[in-house]
This record gives sequence, C-alpha cells and structure tokens, in this order.
Amino acid sequence: MYKPLAEILRPQQLNDIIGQDHLIGIDMPLSNIDTPMSCILWGPPGVGKTTLANVLIKQWDCYSIKLSAVFSGVKEIREALEQAERNSSGLFDKPTVLFIDEIHRFNKVQQDAFLHHLESGQIILIGATTENPSFELNSALLSRLQVYTLKALDNNSLNKLLNIALTKLDQPLELSLQAIELLIDLADKDARKLFNLLELVASSDATIIDVAKLKQILPNTLRRFDKGGEEFYNQISALHKSVRGSDADAALYWFTRMLDGGADPLYLGRRILRMAWEDIGLADKEAINMVNSALVTYERLGSPEGELALATSVIYLAVTSKSNSAYMAYNKAREFVANDKSHGVPMHLRNAPTKLMKEHGYGDNYQYAHDYKEHYVPNENYWPTELVAQNFYTPSNQG
Repeated sequence: MYKPLAEILRPQQLNDIIGQDHLIGIDMPLSNIDTPMSCILWGPPGVGKTTLANVLIKQWDCYSIKLSAVFSGVKEIREALEQAERNSSGLFDKPTVLFIDEIHRFNKVQQDAFLHHLESGQIILIGATTENPSFELNSALLSRLQVYTLKALDNNSLNKLLNIALTKLDQPLELSLQAIELLIDLADKDARKLFNLLELVASSDATIIDVAKLKQILPNTLRRFDKGGEEFYNQISALHKSVRGSDADAALYWFTRMLDGGADPLYLGRRILRMAWEDIGLADKEAINMVNSALVTYERLGSPEGELALATSVIYLAVTSKSNSAYMAYNKAREFVANDKSHGVPMHLRNAPTKLMKEHGYGDNYQYAHDYKEHYVPNENYWPTELVAQNFYTPSNQG
C-alpha cells in the first residue's frame, strides 16, 4: 500500500522532531510535560503541528480522537464528544485527547460545543491551526488553552530533513548542491512541500539531478503564496505599509506578488480602498475616487486587463500626499465614547416635530447657523451640557 514520504518520515518521539527546539529542546516548554494539557499548536503549514500532537498523545498514554475541521461537522463533533463521555465513565482511568486539525475552520457554535467537556475534564483538547488564534478562536475557548507557536523551518532544518528523506527512497538520487538549494527554496519553509517535491523528482527516470533537470521535472508554476494562511496577511501588511511609506515600487511589487500567487483582485481592491481612507484621507480628495474607479473598471473588464487599473491606483496612493488625521480622529472618538457614560441631548439641539414636544422645550433657543455671518454661530455649544468639549480632529498640513 502506498504511503506518502511525509507519512513514512513522520517522527514518533520528541527527539526526532526537527526545527522546533524552542519548544522541545532541553528545558523548553514541551520537553518534559508528562501531564496531559489542552493547547493550541499554531504555525505555518508543514512545520510539524500534527506530528507534535501525535507524539504528545503517545507520550501521555491517552485515549485519542482525531477530527479535521475541514471534513467534520456537527455530527462528527457530537460523536466525538459522546465517545469521550463513554471513555471517562469506563474502567480505565485514562483521559481522552481530542485532536482537531485546522480548528480555526470551526465556527463559533461548533467551537462552543467543546467548552462543557473541556471544563468538566472529559476531554483534553489539542488544536492545530495555521491562523492567528487571537482572531480565529472564541475568547472563551482560547482562554482555556495554552498557545504554542511553531516556527517556519529554516534552510538548515530543511536540509537535515532532505538528507533523511533521500535515505528512504526506493532508488538512490544524486542531487547537485545547486539542485538541493533550489529544492529547499521551492519548499518555502514547508517540510511537507519538500517531501512532495522530492517524490516528484524520484518518480522521474533520472537519478542524477542538477538544476536544469530539476526545473524540467517540477511544475513551472510553484507558487509561494498561501491564499488562506498567515502569509496572506503578512503580504497585505507589506503592501499597506509600502503605500503608507510612499514607496511606489515596493507597493507594486507586493501587489503583483499577491496577484501572481492567486489573490482575488477584488479583495485586494477593497483593501486598497481602505488604505485610501486610512492613510491618504483628507490630504487628497481624489485618491478615494481613483480607487473606486479602479474597482469599477476591474468589475467591467475582469482579469487580466482590469488589474492594470488596480495597479495604477496602488501607484497613485503611494506617490500622493498622506494624512491620517481623520482616521486618528475617528479612533479617538470611538475610544472616548466607549469609555464615557451616556449623555442626553441638550434641549436646544433636539428636533421638535410636534406641538407637544415644542411645549416641553424641545428646540428652544436653537440658533440656525445659516442666519449668521459665514453661516457660523459664535460660541454655540453642540456638546452634551455636562460634558467638556473634546478635541478629536487635528488638521494636518497635508491637503
């Protein structure tokens, strides 16, 4: 029966795991944990989250139930929790570890289903995720879990894994130093990807592999971009900061890099529109219109022609004047209102559409701004009576 190389090479004990010394090295957090504990293993793809979970479960000598949030729904969750209840009422005093791969894919209701069993001790929960747990997991669930961050594998770790993998192939391969470097580069810090690439190479007839042969064997569209992972948001951040920093070339690089990796152009357009409001704002009134026009153009032309409009808007935002005065003012106002008590609207600012309301003083002494010079009422107060006027907006010298 065929087994993927990644499965054949999966470590069975902590000492065999490569690349996570900050967690499993001597005197590190997971090196000497003998008591089962609920946790989240957070890290990019192919760094050993599932492997580490399997090793811990084996080390703890527990019952284990495994789910993938990609393929599991309410039915599978219910069955797993019922099995955990049966285990806890059995003759053998062993805890049940419920391992959930891609736990971030469960919605709020599905995540809430684990809380009772977690609090009652019927399950030890280990979740693996490529996404930031702070954003993707319910706070109630996250507060009951310890988060351990697994690092992307460096070239040294990948080189060690490659050397081990070469000894497990059915036929020997001789890789040039440059071919090894390219293979590791294409793996992009992902052990699973490295093993998959090596299997593709091994499936060819060649036994001596140089760079030219490697490029011939492997697909020519190996992308280093994860449309659903943290790297996606890292690249969005790089694009945003390049625009904010007025570096048009860097901004265009990140924009093109994301398109090349398969990002949705309309999603990028919406993020660019946010940049226009947040970082250009009142400094250039045309910036927002520019991005809106680019979005309309893309919707009419589609890809790839419409992407030129979005790229042009990226360049425009990068080179134009910047101001975050409105963005900062709005955030200050939100923070103030969130921390302040509720204040009533002063009588002179209230509308009085009925006779009864007028009799009760609604609108009394309101001064109509258009009746005054320059349409401005000197010393008028538009704040709640008991509240000192605040200063949220500070104009900049841009725009």
